[in-house]
Amino acid sequence: MKFLIAFTAIVAVALAAPAAPSDESSATVVKYENDHKGLDGYNVAYETSNGIAGAEQAQLKTFGDDVAAIVVKGSYSYTGADGQVYTVNYVADENGFQPEAAHLPRA
Repeated sequence: MKFLIAFTAIVAVALAAPAAPSDESSATVVKYENDHKGLDGYNVAYETSNGIAGAEQAQLKTFGDDVAAIVVKGSYSYTGADGQVYTVNYVADENGFQPEAAHLPRA
């Protein structure tokens, strides 16, 4: 179950990120921090030379005697084709993947 929640969150973030135009394919990583705490969680942060940035924290949360899962909180940002910087904040927990951003529709 923990793996499924973490995997779903990572896939959702990857699919939500815009495809880079061919002129941005030469971007380089200018910052990368990675602190894995084993089964207790992790912290990851990154920035690229073309202005893409993200950070994510995860921790193990216990929901009952024998039910536990990794809860992930994070954000990422990028500059759209219109020149505006878009930021998405998200949580992935027992309620699923929950993104929030000014440019996303609300339910």
